[in-house]
Amino acid sequence: MSRRDKLLEKAISSPSNLRFDEVCSLAEEFGFIHRGGKGSHRIYKRAGVSRPMNFQNDGGKAKAYQVKQLLEVLRELGEIE
Repeated sequence: MSRRDKLLEKAISSPSNLRFDEVCSLAEEFGFIHRGGKGSHRIYKRAGVSRPMNFQNDGGKAKAYQVKQLLEVLRELGEIE
């Protein structure tokens, strides 16, 4: 199983337990590019996606709702089921 598959499985099964660096890596695995951010925030964008993905580092963890937003966008793009 690839790293991308492992991260995706973890994000789907337990979005509240994904680390901040893991959600950033997952976004990058699906073609999102880090485009800035301030402080604990990172902004990611991808061609064909109108809204930027904003991830916040909360004590080393990703915010569950932001992980769910990424998964929602990936489903809309047909990247995942």
